[in-house]
Amino acid sequence: MAGEAGETAKIPKSDPPRVLLLYYSFSGQTTGLLNNLGGGLRQEGVEVTFVKLRPLSPLRFPVGSIFGTLKMMLATFLRLRVPIHEPEDTVWKNYDLVLLAGPTWSYNPSGPILDLMDRYGSRLFKGRTVIPVISCRGYWRMHWYGIKSLLEKCGARIANRIVFSHPATEPWRTIGVFLKIAGKAPERSKLLSQRYSRYGHSKEQLLEAERFGTDIANCLKEKRPLESLDLETRIALP
Repeated sequence: MAGEAGETAKIPKSDPPRVLLLYYSFSGQTTGLLNNLGGGLRQEGVEVTFVKLRPLSPLRFPVGSIFGTLKMMLATFLRLRVPIHEPEDTVWKNYDLVLLAGPTWSYNPSGPILDLMDRYGSRLFKGRTVIPVISCRGYWRMHWYGIKSLLEKCGARIANRIVFSHPATEPWRTIGVFLKIAGKAPERSKLLSQRYSRYGHSKEQLLEAERFGTDIANCLKEKRPLESLDLETRIALP
């Protein structure tokens, strides 16, 4: 037809990659990491959905006492579940990637994450590509092996992992985290402040999380395997 010869064929635009950030955060450290990681994804045009798990009985941080903290540590060491509300309907939509994030509790995935896996894991993760994101004091390998095993049993494809440890050395890191959960302020203590200056993740780690988000986004857009990404932290402990 007349006029068509000179027209340029229009190439349909592909939809942006879609990523679900499904997480639980007790003290806010996981939330901080994911906000930056999600920011890196969005900067590259990825559609990001945040869904936070909500315990039926909200957990308080800090716990507020030494005894309460010891009691919590025992429960988490025994992998006791923390019942959660049913996740938002948006988790059942189609996503190119799910980032399943949460803190390490006494070497294990947190109670809300374990409850999620028990009650919704098979339906939620079967056939999906997942990258676990771990926020921890320092001992994360048992958490990693545990969540990896649970996801594989649900039929998920685990493409990689992201681990962030609190940037302090032992034994001060363990002492500082314990006291912080108990409601104390170890960073203000004359005895501890030089060895434990702050609770949680550093600004450098938050920036690194943003970089990881950018790397993941570009990998998804270019349809490269996520296994090829180097998501190991480059920030050395002091």
